[in-house]
Amino acid sequence: MSKSVLNPGRIRKINGSFAFVEHRFLQEGFFESLNKAELQLYFFLVLAGNRAGVSWYSYERICVMLNIILDEYIEARNGLIDKDMIAFDGRVYQVLSLPGKPFVSEDRLLRTSRDMETRDPAVIRRIVENALGD
Repeated sequence: MSKSVLNPGRIRKINGSFAFVEHRFLQEGFFESLNKAELQLYFFLVLAGNRAGVSWYSYERICVMLNIILDEYIEARNGLIDKDMIAFDGRVYQVLSLPGKPFVSEDRLLRTSRDMETRDPAVIRRIVENALGD
């Protein structure tokens, strides 16, 4: 497989501030260990954080920017805290260095309608078909 640049005129450059995500995030399973809302919030906090990973956005602003409801925000925030990926003191967030390994839930059973909407292929297909108008 060729690893040559596809568009030499558009190579990324670091100008001003810069956010980064370790390759471990993808290579060691952290990406797939997060649900959609957790991924959205995590990447938002990575982009919003200073060089120490600290950011001060209000939950209202985060919900608007990510187009999520308060319950989704709370679930995502608490999930990232439980997975030891962020710290939160009620006002300030810090994206932490990645833990040794990704958190894998022991409980894979679907219990709530939210579980069904995010992890049941049949329900997800129905949602997509309804959104696209069949």
